[in-house]
Amino acid sequence: MARTVLLRSLIALGAIAVLTPLAPAQAQPAQPSQAPAAPVDPQIKIRAIRALADRGEDGLAAIAAYANDPSIDVRVEMVKRIAEIGGPRVQPALLRILRDPDPEIQIRATDGLVNIYLPGYLKTSVSRNLARTKDGVRVSFDGNEQVVDGYVTVPPEVTTALGDVMKSSPNFDSRANAARALGVLHAQSAVPDLLQALYSKNDQLMFESLIALQKVRDPSAGPRLAFLVRDLSEPVKIAALRTVGILRTKQALPDIRYLLRNSKGKAVEREALTALSRIADPTDHDEFVRYLVGKDANLRTLGAEGLARIHNPADLHRLTEGFLDEKDMGARLAVSFAMVALGRVETTQVAPLGYLINTLNRVTYRSVVLSYLTELTRDAKVRQALYPTLVAASRSEKTGIAIVLGWSGEQDSVPFLDAMRRDSDSEVSQQATVSLRNLEARLKQ
Repeated sequence: MARTVLLRSLIALGAIAVLTPLAPAQAQPAQPSQAPAAPVDPQIKIRAIRALADRGEDGLAAIAAYANDPSIDVRVEMVKRIAEIGGPRVQPALLRILRDPDPEIQIRATDGLVNIYLPGYLKTSVSRNLARTKDGVRVSFDGNEQVVDGYVTVPPEVTTALGDVMKSSPNFDSRANAARALGVLHAQSAVPDLLQALYSKNDQLMFESLIALQKVRDPSAGPRLAFLVRDLSEPVKIAALRTVGILRTKQALPDIRYLLRNSKGKAVEREALTALSRIADPTDHDEFVRYLVGKDANLRTLGAEGLARIHNPADLHRLTEGFLDEKDMGARLAVSFAMVALGRVETTQVAPLGYLINTLNRVTYRSVVLSYLTELTRDAKVRQALYPTLVAASRSEKTGIAIVLGWSGEQDSVPFLDAMRRDSDSEVSQQATVSLRNLEARLKQ
């Protein structure tokens, strides 16, 4: 009871700082006759931090004063509450806290920094499932698809600080999480450090660095990571195959072809064919045709994607037959993608482009269609075919087309996004606003 009364009194008087060590300039000489002050129970400090957190940004400075507390539990509570307060004002504190040697504190500070630029990130971040063990921390690196919008600008001091953690932290979980953060923040400047991390011999750090390089999408990185498609670790190998595919690294083609023909695992075979279909070298044309008529629907999908990107007009006839005969939804969408790529831009419901647009209404396949339309919309003919469909489009179709135009549109897309920005449907309006900002930021580059 006495401790509770003391704590409440300190908070009321704004004197929480007495619970933390005084800075050297503030320290007073001890009187010979005075006994040393008893250390304050860490639980009292933790309760004080929680009370300060209820004040939001007004309690930020007092919470950050615990950064040098000798108790790890106190420092963990401090960084958790600062990260949860969020917003630009917490950035200086989190950058200082990032230098703490404790891996949990580094991970929570890293996720808090990302949360500033991608609000809501803490709900899906590595730190949400973090647990302390006698050996340090235990984390789960599941799910890693998020990335900031194109119009978001992350200051160099943030990416530099995260790069320092990735390079120098003694804990590999902290380093891997920093690599993940650099990818989410689309840190172009971090590419050299991400490439260097691929030589760390730590699978998790290598994996997260590869995913980050996929998000940054710097084609010049491809040749320097191509050696990993033959890595002994299957997760690293698959991530490397995906990365060289996304970056369209032709230097990796010999190894990709070798894996495609000699791999004993379906996962590696599928990822090798995916990479081959993304690079789309005309030399592999017959390989794609062979897979297009195979028994495996997933591989038929990839065969169609490869033909789409090779752009050989002679393939349109066989793709049209495939569109009519294909029973698997995923493969049929891929054949539609290929037919549109080869010039079929009609938008009736039975036409391939109309089929893709209509499938935006199906949650299960929406992400696949968004990926296809993003690629197709780089072609002005496809964009011009999309615009008239907005008049009678559903909410899902409008938001999907808005996303696609934000990623791949050009100056001619601006009036259509601006019109959707004023749509009476708030969901359409919000997505169009974000997409317009993404498009305008990209057009200025």
